[in-house]
Amino acid sequence: MTEADAELRTVTVEREIGYPPEKIWRALTTPHLLEEWLMKNDFVAEPEHVFSFRGDWGSVDCRVIEVEPPHSLSYTWGSMGLESVVSWTLTRTPAGTRLRMEQTGFRKDQEQAYQGAKFGWKRMIGTLEQIVAREEDAA
Repeated sequence: MTEADAELRTVTVEREIGYPPEKIWRALTTPHLLEEWLMKNDFVAEPEHVFSFRGDWGSVDCRVIEVEPPHSLSYTWGSMGLESVVSWTLTRTPAGTRLRMEQTGFRKDQEQAYQGAKFGWKRMIGTLEQIVAREEDAA
């Protein structure tokens, strides 16, 4: 690890969700469900797949790094000078799943992006939970 790497910050959100990992995995990897809680996308859960998330404000350039259904997923997240990695880990628990999301790669001079991610991921993961519950009720 270089000195510059040691200065990078990470946003971490952890939640216990009352559904099995497979249900949450579906919401993390199915494009139309991803669009409902995150952004429009052309995501495919295949290593090295290049895709983007798109919003009214612009887009995020991404590349899938790791896919291990239904336990872990990671992809690059590049937008407006931010070069980061988003990693999802799903661990089965007696109550359902422990979901952990980490976005790492925020430099000290990217305070606005860091604070925005801290706020945004909490809100988006809350919406993700609602999507999983709705999909479960519809099944």
